[in-house]
Amino acid sequence: MIQDILKARLLMRRRFFASLLGMLAGLLAPSLGAQSIDDITLNVYKEPTCGCCVGWIEHMDDNGYSSTVHHPGNLGAVKAELGLKPEWVSCHTAVTEEGFVFEGHIPEKFIDQFLANPPQGALGLAVPGMPIGGPGMEMGDQFTPYDILLINKDGSSSVFASIKSIDEQH
Repeated sequence: MIQDILKARLLMRRRFFASLLGMLAGLLAPSLGAQSIDDITLNVYKEPTCGCCVGWIEHMDDNGYSSTVHHPGNLGAVKAELGLKPEWVSCHTAVTEEGFVFEGHIPEKFIDQFLANPPQGALGLAVPGMPIGGPGMEMGDQFTPYDILLINKDGSSSVFASIKSIDEQH
């Protein structure tokens, strides 16, 4: 378990430096363009028996992402190691190669928006809890409005988007 966390930290550092090199390459050769969504792999950490997490992963994969699923022995420790506060958590956590964290049932379109222009100091996005009607949490026509939080490395957060209807997720 500790080895997995240490490996994840090392991987995050490597990805940070790879991202930094990528940004420098982009400044030196702007004609290369931004990374395609098709190139983004999410490392998703979840419990082995969680079906709604599988639904969210399918939502992401259906929209051009690819996912590598991990079932850590202590999911809470992984979330804490990534810097997630208890009030931000949900059932699964996704991490990009650059180290951005996406917690919970966030619709793909908002992850796209975030990754297109990550705010300075951002850790990622979170949908705390498990709102009914979000990706992976579909229950017929039922829907519970929810906020997507912008979570920051300094421990602060703010509302990134307020989702008031099923249609706003697409």
